[in-house]
Amino acid sequence: MDKMLYVAMSGAKQNLLNVSMQANNLANVKTIGFKADLAQARSMQAFGEGLPTRVFSMTERPASNMEGGGIITTGRDLDIAIQGDGWMAVQDAQGNEAYTREGNLQITPEGMLTTARGNPVLGEGGVIILPVPVDKVEIGDDGSIVVRPQGAPANFLEEVDRIKLIKPDDKFALDKKNDGLFRPKDQQEFAQCGFCEASPDVRILKGALESSNVNAVGAMVEMVSLQRQFEMQTKMMKQAETIDQQSDALLRVF
Repeated sequence: MDKMLYVAMSGAKQNLLNVSMQANNLANVKTIGFKADLAQARSMQAFGEGLPTRVFSMTERPASNMEGGGIITTGRDLDIAIQGDGWMAVQDAQGNEAYTREGNLQITPEGMLTTARGNPVLGEGGVIILPVPVDKVEIGDDGSIVVRPQGAPANFLEEVDRIKLIKPDDKFALDKKNDGLFRPKDQQEFAQCGFCEASPDVRILKGALESSNVNAVGAMVEMVSLQRQFEMQTKMMKQAETIDQQSDALLRVF
């Protein structure tokens, strides 16, 4: 009977983990460039002392949904939406290269181009620094950045850098980490620059943003289903307790 109890207990625990994952998706339904987390459950053998006779449920996130979100037209010069399967290179908190599709860019007082979360945007030569103050900033469809310094003639435009855009061969070659940024699953391939070089094939749409690809209705339906599964697991635990009590009563009779 302990096998039944063990499976039900581990299943209930993993259901709660899956609910938290779906809740995180719902919380980011309006986050620019957000990719929904996918979840799957599978059986896992429990290893330890004695014979491996126990199997428990395990919820895991095998990948993220890489489908593109809807395009929101804003008309803002610093808003960009990456078309196709491309990604924009940024610098994470540790100073390493990571990737995102969050295109609502900002300019710091020091002239650094960053995402809305504060991650510096990388160009062909490193972090992109604009010659502030500037009157106008234009981003081309190839990621090139053209500025007009403050006080310069209206027809004076200067190209300062180009946003680093990459395109992995496999759309699932990137994995999302806890900071919301994507990095290659194969670190050895990344170290050898298998696909970390800028791609000339990636194009961006200026004056627009890519919305989250979370399906709010689908996530809500999934949460309801998971809650029903949790109730079923708790009922199984209660049933296991009842059967155990009945077995104990029979032993007392004999």
